[in-house]
Amino acid sequence: MSSGPFRLAIAGVVFLGLSCGSVASAASCGGSSAREAFDVQGLKSELMVTALSCKAQERYNGFVAKFRSALLREEERLNTYFRTTYGRRAQVEHDDYITQLANAQSEKGLQSGTIFCNQRMAMFDEVAALDNEQDLSNYAQAKDITQPATFETCAAPGVEKSTQTRSRSRSTKRAAHRA
Repeated sequence: MSSGPFRLAIAGVVFLGLSCGSVASAASCGGSSAREAFDVQGLKSELMVTALSCKAQERYNGFVAKFRSALLREEERLNTYFRTTYGRRAQVEHDDYITQLANAQSEKGLQSGTIFCNQRMAMFDEVAALDNEQDLSNYAQAKDITQPATFETCAAPGVEKSTQTRSRSRSTKRAAHRA
């Protein structure tokens, strides 16, 4: 069997996985706090792009004022995600994500042309009708918000550590070796 077609098939599967990753990630992670933070950040960015493109800054400011505490909490969750995932590069990676998010959403708006504002302005009415932070989170998760990339937002399962047993075993082996 030639490795060329096999590699091509693997590359196709990887590409498909990356293309559909955010859907798969959202489905498998359920209520991950990082997933929720990415969803809310995506919504906030889309509303900002809409406000700037459609001259609706006052409506955007109203959204931010109404959900200020939720937006700050989700921003802190994003900060935690990026610190945990990228360490010292956290701020650079976070800034890059925010830039890519706004660029991807702006590009989508440009592709929509003049119909963009007609399609997106209703979102301001929808978020204004939300009652609380949980409603905001549910709304953000339900919307088809453009994201620039897929981020793994599931927590890894806990692993039991058995370092004490290993340490004792090594100590015992060393002592036996010396004797």
